[in-house]
Amino acid sequence: MPIVGQSAETTDWVSRFADEVIEESERRAPGKPVVVASGLSPSGPIHLGNLREVMTPHLVADEIRRRGHQVRHLISWDDYDRYRKVPAGVPGVDESWAEHIGKPLTSVPAPKGSAHPNWAEHFKAAMVDALAELGVEFDGISQTAQYTSGVYREQILHAMAHRGDIDAILDQYRTKKAPAAAKKQQKPLDEAEVEAAEGSGAAAEDDGSSGSAGYFPYKPYCGNCEKDLTTVTSYDDATTELSYTCNACGFSETVRLNEFNRGKLVWKVDWPMRWAYEGVVFEPSGVDHSSPGSSFQVGGQIVGIFGGKQPIGPMYAFVGISGMAKMSSSKGGVPTPGDALKIMEPQLLRWLYARRRPNQSFKIAFDQEIQRLYDEWDKLDAKVADGTALPADVAAHARAVGTAGRELPRTARVLPYRTLASVADITAGHEDQALRILSELDPDNPLSALDEARPRYDKAEAWINTQVPADQRTIVRDEPDAELLKSLDEASQQSLRLLLDGLASNWSLDGLTHLVYGVPKVQAGFSADATPKELPAEIKTAQRTFFALLYRLLVSRDTGPRLPTLLLAVGQERVRALLGE
Repeated sequence: MPIVGQSAETTDWVSRFADEVIEESERRAPGKPVVVASGLSPSGPIHLGNLREVMTPHLVADEIRRRGHQVRHLISWDDYDRYRKVPAGVPGVDESWAEHIGKPLTSVPAPKGSAHPNWAEHFKAAMVDALAELGVEFDGISQTAQYTSGVYREQILHAMAHRGDIDAILDQYRTKKAPAAAKKQQKPLDEAEVEAAEGSGAAAEDDGSSGSAGYFPYKPYCGNCEKDLTTVTSYDDATTELSYTCNACGFSETVRLNEFNRGKLVWKVDWPMRWAYEGVVFEPSGVDHSSPGSSFQVGGQIVGIFGGKQPIGPMYAFVGISGMAKMSSSKGGVPTPGDALKIMEPQLLRWLYARRRPNQSFKIAFDQEIQRLYDEWDKLDAKVADGTALPADVAAHARAVGTAGRELPRTARVLPYRTLASVADITAGHEDQALRILSELDPDNPLSALDEARPRYDKAEAWINTQVPADQRTIVRDEPDAELLKSLDEASQQSLRLLLDGLASNWSLDGLTHLVYGVPKVQAGFSADATPKELPAEIKTAQRTFFALLYRLLVSRDTGPRLPTLLLAVGQERVRALLGE
């Protein structure tokens, strides 16, 4: 059954797309499995922006499965694409990899120290592992395997036979209309030109324009240097005899295209060819494909040459990282799904993609914002449990916690992420200390083993260790700050006495929370239970002043982890000593 199906007002975006895809699939291929698709290029680290290319069709495919339909989610690994540039910031890679520019990604050596046979497999493996943890089921297709085994041979010959039709479509979008004579002399982009074209969008893509022999939508990889810096010099439709020269090494040869498997269709032809070959009904594309002349727009016309139709699917917006601009694999240091899964549970990451419509941009938090996101997730979890969540929120939650086939593993004992992070910060890897603190959070229902709080505890600890700068880590003082204690006025001394007097009877997370917020209230003549509405604005200022004093006495800073957690972590005896008792 679908997760949500009451009405148009209550259905989420996934359900609405599932409706459209099922209907469209029945029109195109009645009785056959629904086909949705994603495409990923393992040209470098596959980042969290690329993950939207997978999560959008995954969520739709999963909803279709929930309704009892057969569905295939294809992920085309574009590992037969050319190696365009050496990405920055990749461990084990230096500028010597520039000599491989122009080769298929599967012909480029993996980074030094990698256990994988080539560049493409190295970056593909990390994504495959992350998708498994996220519960994404898919059929992977290696384009290297497809092309080199001759699977697309008929499609290639068909494209070559209809090269004039393809050229006419592409010519509608070419920004520089060269005279016919000049067009015949046009050369393919050389390495420098390809590098210069990086980042300039779809219009900069090599669409297959060739030399004096005319236009060809096919690029051979050189039989000598393996690069695609080649020019087709002649082609015979009857015999499929093709001649080419390599602009990189000068090699030339003549082959029969009906037997030759070392080359590929140019991207603007390759993508629509695959839509037709696989019968793809749904595939999203990035907003960079929405401009005139982009691959998706042009592909919508070229796909008809192969007897197919363009998939339906949304343009998806960019995904950002808190404190970071738009992601780009070529700039290096860009977080991947694997990086995110080190610091957050898969349910949270799935939820971030499920709750926003594809055309809405959003950010994934690697900074302090992750604590707020986890608080928001836990509140939603509680609302779903007690039946007070809105239908669309219930749907997004259900898509986050599991798939049509299974529930994702989850933490047995859910404790606030910010609390776990504070404990991991303070204890610095000492698991016995962490268990002691966590077991004191709720004395009536103590944690009996740290494993009960895993994997969330491990994610919070990884966030502290990898994302929090060393100068922001918490180091508890070894000795009392005698000078500061001596300088305190009577009001400050009284606030410390009130806290110390209440420690023993309030030694739990809730108790200490009530105590530290209550001390300034009591000092001002109010009840510790007084609500903010009953208090003057000055109480908030007094609370901030009191908190800053405690932080300075405990950790020599004005801020730190939440005070109740910090007090539990330090331990009652040590707290009393540091506060001058």
